[in-house]
Amino acid sequence: MWQLFQFPLCPFSRKVRLVLGEKGVAHELVRENPWEQRDEYMDLNPAGETPVLVENELGLTLIGSQPIAEYFDETVDKAPMLHGNAAARAEIRRLTAWFDEKLFHEVVEPLMNERMRKRLVSRESPDTGVLRQAMKVANGHLDYLDYLLDNRRWVAGASLSLADFAAAAQLSVVDYLGALDWRGHKQTRDWYSVMKSRPAFRPLLGERMEVIVPPAHYDKVDF
Repeated sequence: MWQLFQFPLCPFSRKVRLVLGEKGVAHELVRENPWEQRDEYMDLNPAGETPVLVENELGLTLIGSQPIAEYFDETVDKAPMLHGNAAARAEIRRLTAWFDEKLFHEVVEPLMNERMRKRLVSRESPDTGVLRQAMKVANGHLDYLDYLLDNRRWVAGASLSLADFAAAAQLSVVDYLGALDWRGHKQTRDWYSVMKSRPAFRPLLGERMEVIVPPAHYDKVDF
């Protein structure tokens, strides 16, 4: 069976878990705290980042959310993530990168550092200025999602795709950390409610991090 080395609040781990769940790929979760930099884990992934997926019987080690997602999209026919013609696939990849890179670096990473790592690892107080800026930028990303969903059924087009799961994985972490103001974002809120209702999403919503409690609406489909 596949072993997924992951961290519960890592959005890239969540993206992979959603893809595996949608495609029905059986796997065992192994929690990995990236800041510990364990020798055994560094041997698997010298970058020390999550996620990593291992199948010992097959002798396979897959590293990183995008390579993992594309591997299973090429090997499992169920629930295609990258589909359509070349232009449609390019748009899916563009938006997946937008959420994995831009949303992550501008919003998710600073929030995780201030509200999670400082509390769990270094025992420091969060920088309120950094938090305010990340929350402000998060609202801009919700505006962009509203724009996309005004013109499309799903984030990247007419069909559910990897871009939807990438966006939902990142937003789920921001929402867990209580940094999303959903007011005035009906299009994105309705889309996210649909994403949260998918069976693959439910295990994520049921998990809790030690000492960090999400807002009351976090695991509710109707919020």
